[in-house]
Amino acid sequence: MPPATDLGWWGVLIAVLGGAARVSTPYLFVSLGETLTEKSGRVNLGLEGTLVMGAMSAYAVAYLSGSPWLGVLVAGAAGAAFGLLHGGVSTLPRVNDIAVGIALFLLGTGLAFYLGKPFIEPVAPRLPHLALGAWSASPQIRAALELNALFVVGAVLAPLLMWALHHTRWGLVVRTAGDNADAAKALGYSVGAVRTLSTMAGGFLAGVGGSFLSLYYPGTWNEGLSSGQGLMAIALVIFARWNPIHCFWVSLLFGGATALGPALQSVGIASNYYLYGAAPYVLTLILLIASSSPRHALAGAPSELTISK
Repeated sequence: MPPATDLGWWGVLIAVLGGAARVSTPYLFVSLGETLTEKSGRVNLGLEGTLVMGAMSAYAVAYLSGSPWLGVLVAGAAGAAFGLLHGGVSTLPRVNDIAVGIALFLLGTGLAFYLGKPFIEPVAPRLPHLALGAWSASPQIRAALELNALFVVGAVLAPLLMWALHHTRWGLVVRTAGDNADAAKALGYSVGAVRTLSTMAGGFLAGVGGSFLSLYYPGTWNEGLSSGQGLMAIALVIFARWNPIHCFWVSLLFGGATALGPALQSVGIASNYYLYGAAPYVLTLILLIASSSPRHALAGAPSELTISK
């Protein structure tokens, strides 16, 4: 991150805002994917494993092919495959989707660590960015306005998903499966198929979110890359009340919290760096406590969701 000493505390603010746009991308994609999954009446706690698997597969494919965008596509496909596995197993009788999610979380991270060992050292091509601040002489402003294309895609996808869920037949079917399975069956739809397809789509988005980690920020592959961002994004969905547009804003909040430590370090505040690095986790706890109050607990949750029964 460029030094912010020239702008003083304004540099910290600009760095946090710019960091929010960069760091929020994985939160945004995973939370949108989980929102879609939970809207259909299923919880997928395995998205942390999907995120890590997406990061590894994207980096490996980008390195071997030389195309970062092919890496993004393969990361999405890997996420969809995990979603299909989650959806297929969860459809079986007497199988709990939360337990399946935890199992796939462990499977995804373990598999990514095993398959990704040969790709820790090589350097893969990075995703391009949009240099919207090229007009400025300030390195802080240029860095703040340096937006990755995946962030722009996520920013467009959030209102699009919101519109589709409430104004299309497809969205109506997904919401009906999530709110009243019997009504969906009476309309002739297979609840299991709707939920499995929704889980696959959610897994695809989580895999794409993982590709951002390895191909843009921080732009490398290693076993500690995710730092629990997939799990935090799932918690984010509850605070966002299963609203895709709220997911976008809360993702920016998480991204800003993550960028706080590096921003303070840029003005010479290096003490307690690891304490500032814990800001996203503290924020997650605060939001979960605020969301679990008797007045607001699970308000807006799909009725068929496992955690709401």
